[in-house]
Amino acid sequence: MIVSKYSANGNDFVIFHTFVKKDRHELAKKLCHRQDGVGADGLIVLIPKDSKEREYDFEWQFYNSDGSEAEMCGNGSRACAHYAFANELALHKMSFLTVAGVINAEVEGSGAKGGMVLSELTPPQILETNIEYNGKRWFKLNTGVPHLVHVTQNIEEFDIAEARELRQKHNANVNIVFVDGKNLRVRTYERGVEDETLACGTGMAASFYIAYKEGLVSSNIEVYPKSGDTLYLGVNERSITFKGEVKRVFTAEI
Repeated sequence: MIVSKYSANGNDFVIFHTFVKKDRHELAKKLCHRQDGVGADGLIVLIPKDSKEREYDFEWQFYNSDGSEAEMCGNGSRACAHYAFANELALHKMSFLTVAGVINAEVEGSGAKGGMVLSELTPPQILETNIEYNGKRWFKLNTGVPHLVHVTQNIEEFDIAEARELRQKHNANVNIVFVDGKNLRVRTYERGVEDETLACGTGMAASFYIAYKEGLVSSNIEVYPKSGDTLYLGVNERSITFKGEVKRVFTAEI
């Protein structure tokens, strides 16, 4: 099996393509294991379509490192798009099917080892706007997967035990967001990983969308996850746009 490992702003993924669709949750746990496998936050499997079917270019299967299947992953969508382009599975503008719906993406440039990639996420849905927990106000929304968002005054204070409780109570990822001038800083506790990660694309999108809807930021800004990278988020007439750099770490036969 030939796989590629990608890094997207603090999230890393093992990616390969095949024409066979089947349950790969055990393979995901094996490949994503940090000591006994390749090591990654998730496994992405691309399943190409017949070129005559232009509704979308391919389908993906996405697994978290614990083997659970996720509806969507923002950083993963960008890494996946670059892999598809680099392996001639799609043109630089493409669309692909996820459990959450069809994702549009565009690879900017033609660097084989990585580059800037923009993806357009599925339309966001605000589910609840006033969840009270431990004296804090939380928003719940879906940006491909469910997220809780709290606007904080101190991004350095992220209570992981509280995040774990909220994740179990609401079956959602948990984010805190801080307004830093005209831009945002975000930290995320992710389902499937069951801990804070260095970056979460749909979490940054959820945090940005709440801040935008609350009038705290404009429609096109920079967002900084824990990894310290810079992501570019915006809104259009359909959804949230999400752009940042991805890097192919290596390709190997395993």
